[in-house]
Amino acid sequence: MKSYEMRIKEKLLVLLEGDITECDTDAIVNAANEHLQLGGGVAGAIRRKGGPKIQEECNKLAPIKVGEAVITTGGNLKARYVIHAVGPRMGEGNEDEKLKNATLNSLRVASEKKLRSLAFCAISTGIFGYPMERCAKIMLKNTIQFLKEEESTLEKVVFCLYGEAAYKVFEDELKQTTCTDAKKKDK
Repeated sequence: MKSYEMRIKEKLLVLLEGDITECDTDAIVNAANEHLQLGGGVAGAIRRKGGPKIQEECNKLAPIKVGEAVITTGGNLKARYVIHAVGPRMGEGNEDEKLKNATLNSLRVASEKKLRSLAFCAISTGIFGYPMERCAKIMLKNTIQFLKEEESTLEKVVFCLYGEAAYKVFEDELKQTTCTDAKKKDK
């Protein structure tokens, strides 16, 4: 299993190749649909491992809009909570802004709940068809900015990426972002 870490102020940003349902963080982020139905992909894995209680809570909160995020129990998962963030479907318009909102709203929900750790998946890159490279750029940029600028109880944010290819895209983007920031500081 691959991993990569970087410090942002006193906080830790971690890339991890693996199964998000196995993350031992306060919360994991589900790539949800507007109706919060735990069908396939990440949501299906959460339903299978977390048990029926998560879906029962989702049914009470649904529907939510693209870009929004809500929180439920983690059921039988290692994580105590699941934050359900609705990302964009490719081709619906304004996708980058919607993904940015889904990312930031997940971070805000975690902060409001006073959580210390959170694990993201690559939102919208499965059945919603969002390109992995764009996802990495938007999610990492906005998470780093949030950790630098926002008051938050979050101490650790993990991007748990399924498969080596997804991990590599996020790792390359994070290293490029880090190099760009270092160049800006040198000038």
